[in-house]
Amino acid sequence: MVRSLVDLLTQHAAHHPDRTAYRHLVTGDCDGEIQEISYGPLAARSRAVAAWLQGRGLAGTRAMLLYPPGLEFICGYLGCLAAGVVAVPGVPPQGRVHNHRALTRMKRLIADADAKVILGDRAVITALSGMAAQLPELADITCVATEDIPDEASAAWREPDLTADSVAFLQYTSGSTSAPRGVMVTHKNLLDNERILTESMGHTPDTIEEYGHEMFVSWLPVYHDMGLIGPVLNTVYLGVTATLFSPLHFLQRPQRWLTAISRYRPHTSGGPNFAYELCLKHTGPELLDGLDLSSWKVAVNGAEPVRAATLRRFTETFAPAGFRREALHPCYGLAESTLMVTGSTAHTAPTLLQPAESGPHAGQTDAATVSCGRPGRHVTVVIADPQRHEELPDGEVGEIWVRGASVAKGYWRNALATRETFRATLAGHEGRFLRTGDLGFLHHGELFVTGRLKDLIVIDGRNHYPQDLELTAEMAHPALRPGCTAAFSVDATGTGAGGEQPVIVAEVAPDAAPEGEKITDVVRGEIGEAHGLSVRDVVLVEPGTIPKTSSGKIQRHATRAAYLNGTLAAVPAPDPS
Repeated sequence: MVRSLVDLLTQHAAHHPDRTAYRHLVTGDCDGEIQEISYGPLAARSRAVAAWLQGRGLAGTRAMLLYPPGLEFICGYLGCLAAGVVAVPGVPPQGRVHNHRALTRMKRLIADADAKVILGDRAVITALSGMAAQLPELADITCVATEDIPDEASAAWREPDLTADSVAFLQYTSGSTSAPRGVMVTHKNLLDNERILTESMGHTPDTIEEYGHEMFVSWLPVYHDMGLIGPVLNTVYLGVTATLFSPLHFLQRPQRWLTAISRYRPHTSGGPNFAYELCLKHTGPELLDGLDLSSWKVAVNGAEPVRAATLRRFTETFAPAGFRREALHPCYGLAESTLMVTGSTAHTAPTLLQPAESGPHAGQTDAATVSCGRPGRHVTVVIADPQRHEELPDGEVGEIWVRGASVAKGYWRNALATRETFRATLAGHEGRFLRTGDLGFLHHGELFVTGRLKDLIVIDGRNHYPQDLELTAEMAHPALRPGCTAAFSVDATGTGAGGEQPVIVAEVAPDAAPEGEKITDVVRGEIGEAHGLSVRDVVLVEPGTIPKTSSGKIQRHATRAAYLNGTLAAVPAPDPS
């Protein structure tokens, strides 16, 4: 009986030790340096790390994982699982001066998890040793570069005393509307969610054989659930091969993603909606002529609102390279349910629901709502009234509630939040539900996500979803960067307007400053016409300055706070002289 991913890794190492498990494109380029590890050495390295942890009596404690992109993270993570140590993936120190926000988050995670050891590579451990003043917490924590643990240490490894309910790792939430919380993901949760992911994406034995085990290409950060549970752990779950490279290398040259897919011809690859937009922005005829995307059967799109316009434009642009609309795979998930909750049907074009003909976007195909697919097998999704705790009928918007074996154990050392989020009861249903905090509706069994409950803008008794206002703003003028706009409301009492009014904060290129007044006027006009709203303020800010979560979601609450505090990095107005 398989109890954990450790058991599956042991099986793969025994049956096909020489099969490549992971390859890492060190520079992000297919013709650059490439590092590979096959299943035999992967199992040995994982056991060596596990034996080192066991030998120091760390079983049952938490280990912070601070690695740059690469194969060493995978060995460290699987080593924790093999030792019965709870892994806590985090963002490593970056560059000579660590970003203040990232450093604050790292300190918070170390303290909250009560980490007893930090695992990293040599560069990270060296960097940490020079951060004693900023991180006094390190004084009582053992830090080790796992590549310094010899392979021979694996001989001392012993099987951990694991049960299905043992916590495998803590996945800290992105914190788009609150402080990050550690989600306790068990070994049972992991195995069940890998099953759901496998079934949703059509990773059948026949398909794996057809693809020669080349199933994934991914640049997604491995410290985030989408990059970890999907391409990294589904690879070891199935015994297949994944090609990985750094998120930074993708952001520097988005073409690298498409080039890697064309070169290694995987079945599955994906990212948030903004990744597809970046590819569209940076693709020219020369790149298209050299691409072959015909092998790409599942193009995952999740972690942020899926835009109908993006799906249409991506399909039209890359059809000459063999990309098909049926490959588009919008999905919905969250850390509290390990990862995946719903997903589109593999090899079937996603469902789009057109807005009512009387609505403000009547006749605009790109304003359609995109389905995130159907719940995985043995997963129950209901739409509930968040106040009355009653199920709502088909088509009515409410809070998305989830039940199933992938739903995590709760929040680490936070009984109150666990009770509020993981222990909800619903009239007419047995068992407990996970309250996601997301809004959506069901239509013929498919889930359509409409927004976040706490981000909802209510003006004059009418509900407005911030992502709708953000999309309208971004479509109003080409100077606005896709996926880099935040909409929220502020109290306008005392200004003569009364009540709440919306504010739009949008990133633009600095050279757009001379057009600033024109841009803001266009945005105001479009939102007024499309949503019937009078915008209190439109603020244009420098690129990369709107707060985002680790998965790239807009942090609207943090943006609102910066707006109210006057700390936004606004693009300077042109000098009238």
